[in-house]
Amino acid sequence: MIFAPAAPSEHDAIVALVNSAYRGQGAQAGWTTEAGYIDGQRIDLASLRADLAAAPQAVILTARDEADGPLLGCVWLEPAEAGVWYLGMLTIRPDLQDRQLGRTLLAAGEADAQARGAVRMRMTVVHIRDTLIAWYERRGYALTGETRPFPHGDDRFGKPLRDDLAFVVMEKEL
Repeated sequence: MIFAPAAPSEHDAIVALVNSAYRGQGAQAGWTTEAGYIDGQRIDLASLRADLAAAPQAVILTARDEADGPLLGCVWLEPAEAGVWYLGMLTIRPDLQDRQLGRTLLAAGEADAQARGAVRMRMTVVHIRDTLIAWYERRGYALTGETRPFPHGDDRFGKPLRDDLAFVVMEKEL
């Protein structure tokens, strides 16, 4: 598998991939879909570009089988504070989620951040995603006990179908 920072020309493909994985329904839905409790898009091109502009040290790491092959996955990596990096938007094409690419991309993202000075990774997960939280726990992440509010009213991240959504914070020592 080939991992590389995303080029601006790949942003449209990243938006399509992330929305298919996080908001896919029916036959397009992977096990990571949030469509049952968040409606609408997960991200759009304008917000992706704005997020990258606001975080100039952030990188979106892409995954492919071949250098010129189709995009199979991506992950957002961003320094949060000294030695701590935020990992988000871990995405694998829904029709390939049985190939164990998620754990491979997660490890590559951790290694990339560690090479840039990370000693700990941090992420947030919607609190009702028990299966996903357990998946991250099996990969060494632990709940910190901290929660963060879901951005209700900010349609850039979708429209929550529940009013009790929040994020739990998970961390892993590298």
